[in-house]
Amino acid sequence: MFQAAAATLLAAPAVAQNTRGKTLRFVPQSNLSALDPIWTTATVVSNHGYYVFDTLYALDAKGEARPQMAEGHEVSADGRQWRIRLRDGLKFHDNEPVRAVDCIASLQRWGSRDPFGQLMLRAAAEWRAADDRTIEIRMNKPFPLLLQALAKADASVPFIMPERLAKTEGTKAITEMVGSGPYRFVNSEFNSGSRAVYEKFAGYVPRSEKPERASGGKVANFDRIEWNIIPDPATASAALMSGEVDWWERPLPDLMSMLASAPDLRLEIVDPIGKTALMRMNALQAPFNDVKLRRAVLMSVRQEDYMRASQGDDRSTWSECRSLWPRNTPYFAEQADLMPGDLDKARAALKEAGYKDARVVVINPTDYPDIGQLGQVTGDTLRRIGMNVDMAESDWGTVVQRRASKEAVDKGGWSIFHTTGSAQIYSNPALSPLVRGQGSDGGWFGWWKNDRAEELTEAWLNAADPAQQAKLAGELGRLALEEVATVPLGQFTQKAALRKDIVDLVQGTSPYPWGVRRA
Repeated sequence: MFQAAAATLLAAPAVAQNTRGKTLRFVPQSNLSALDPIWTTATVVSNHGYYVFDTLYALDAKGEARPQMAEGHEVSADGRQWRIRLRDGLKFHDNEPVRAVDCIASLQRWGSRDPFGQLMLRAAAEWRAADDRTIEIRMNKPFPLLLQALAKADASVPFIMPERLAKTEGTKAITEMVGSGPYRFVNSEFNSGSRAVYEKFAGYVPRSEKPERASGGKVANFDRIEWNIIPDPATASAALMSGEVDWWERPLPDLMSMLASAPDLRLEIVDPIGKTALMRMNALQAPFNDVKLRRAVLMSVRQEDYMRASQGDDRSTWSECRSLWPRNTPYFAEQADLMPGDLDKARAALKEAGYKDARVVVINPTDYPDIGQLGQVTGDTLRRIGMNVDMAESDWGTVVQRRASKEAVDKGGWSIFHTTGSAQIYSNPALSPLVRGQGSDGGWFGWWKNDRAEELTEAWLNAADPAQQAKLAGELGRLALEEVATVPLGQFTQKAALRKDIVDLVQGTSPYPWGVRRA
């Protein structure tokens, strides 16, 4: 099998070209089937976004917001007036200058889609460009987490784009990629399912600080970075071992020992905080608009089954986490009583809820092993408790497209999807969409609606002290799990596989393209 896979790779000239030196070849976690990182929260699209776009602020290694495109800011004594000054000389990839109006339009578009952004927009009374480099924001009330919102990382990042693109409604995906980041997207070489190409943007002037996560000096050391989409793990491993690619973002656990023993390769954890695996049910449509059925599913979940299937048997890389606040974040509290992992109890709950063989459509990717295995475990588990499961399997790009549908399952909708995301972005009520009860009006896919959850989020945001915030976050986390807004499936860290001459990776929630170089 291995030799056949290698032969297949060598037959593909796009991958096999030997343009070493200033070119980095990267194998991403999945296909790049969409380009707009505001329209979708898919991690691979956010990773792409970090190449092309920049942000006003960014989080450092301590989780503090640092100026990025911003030169700095002033805030009034009452906390209601913010004035943010842009760095001099910022320009987009079309060589147009970055202006305050571009930033305002970008933040408003992002805020229309992101839960944290929605809180920020509700608190804002007026956005104004005082001049081309100065953004003024007048708040209805103090919003002390404004910089944290502007520095949000990982999925749904407040990237800055030209006003003409940012004026596009957030529910409509843009396809023209013009940002001001360290790399520009080469549209003429993009082939979804095969390759994406980025070239160093000569007009980008990095900050002088050392890079920390998404903050600091984003120095592009490669003239060109190629994303090679290789869904077959054996083919990807063969390409890495032969030197035809340099960096594989998410190798399969089964291949780790082989890769670790290769003399020219190394394994590295890029995100030490880790990721959370998730199941999301469609609370808008039958059958899971019935909370009793969602609770029956929650009772059936055995996190160990999910983690072993998706991450392997090495327990040092994963842990069970029966909470919507991840481990090693401030509000983590185990809620094991809500997740007994008991199939008999789940069957009894299903019967009590009056389940009548309604079809459960699990949209599940076949080209994304981390997530696809989660779906397989769910399909098997739900069949064992007596549910009528339809595994709608496709590529990840199709899953991303289909999960946006709010239609019933007989009209192309869905019942369950799975995903993973950085534990950091699920660490508090402002950041995490998993606990928000916005419903179909701005909520995350699944569209759980709960007014009390929104009240608790607002109360947390305005709480007077950390102790009160912790109390409110605890109540919110418990409520969201009781109502099964989201089902946590475990927490894990993941190792990337690289050629040994690829060095100086910047740790964070994304495989960042800055700083990394060839030794």
